[in-house]
Amino acid sequence: MTAAHRTLPFGTKVKVTNLWNGRTTVVRINDRGPFHGNRVIDLAHGAAHSLGLTASGIAQVRLDVLQ
Repeated sequence: MTAAHRTLPFGTKVKVTNLWNGRTTVVRINDRGPFHGNRVIDLAHGAAHSLGLTASGIAQVRLDVLQ
């Protein structure tokens, strides 16, 4: 699963935790962005689905850099 982040280097693995429901997933940064508002990360559809974000599209998350 992949995601976009403005400053993290490509290839960085990040554990993303949805603070609204406690679900977590690990993504690899492979793109720049997000380009909408004050969002800090933009998840690919698979990662968003595993975090339960496909209906709402946004949530408060915690990011933990793994490598």
